[in-house]
Amino acid sequence: MASDRQGTAEAASDGSRRIPPGQRHVHGWPVSHYGPVPRFRPERWNLRVHGATADGAEHIWTFDELAPLPHLTVVADLHCASGPTSTDHEWYGIPATAILDFAPPSPEVTHVMAWAEYGYSANLRLADFTAPQTLLATHHDGEPLTAEHGFPLRLVVPHLYGYKSAKWLRAIEYLTEDRRGFWEERGYHNIADPWKEQRYSYQEQDDEGSGQRD
Repeated sequence: MASDRQGTAEAASDGSRRIPPGQRHVHGWPVSHYGPVPRFRPERWNLRVHGATADGAEHIWTFDELAPLPHLTVVADLHCASGPTSTDHEWYGIPATAILDFAPPSPEVTHVMAWAEYGYSANLRLADFTAPQTLLATHHDGEPLTAEHGFPLRLVVPHLYGYKSAKWLRAIEYLTEDRRGFWEERGYHNIADPWKEQRYSYQEQDDEGSGQRD
């Protein structure tokens, strides 16, 4: 098991940069999501990678088939766009880069769409998906994720606001152009960098809001 604590270590070395502007530190781990908590049915569950794959095929893993994939531990903070920041979360899971290794995208891919239960979606630039701390997490602080926090699989993109870290992940779609996800369609920022306070779509610059609306 590898451990990547660089982001937390750098932030802790400069207290002024530990909490992004406009955020407030909270203790514990507040639960926040849209809609009900889904029931995990292992016989029906799988993770799909589809869209613009290099071989044109859809790649599918059952929950048990995820276990042999590479795993690592990442310690990072979480920033909710509504203001709370909780710190020092220890995540364990599959690095997003491993998904690209096992199911390569075509050279034209620039973005991904993360799909979750009930049709929830979050779009990401490919560079954000492949960032060193981006994980498909199965555990938190040494224990399996609880249902309320995304069990059995949660996308964790700690350098962006929390609405990009989709709970109950079910699929990754490779995109050759950007397309807005669930909250991005409803007025939230297309990129969601907390250090730039990119909360809402009205703040977007021309090159930040290129996601196509359905």
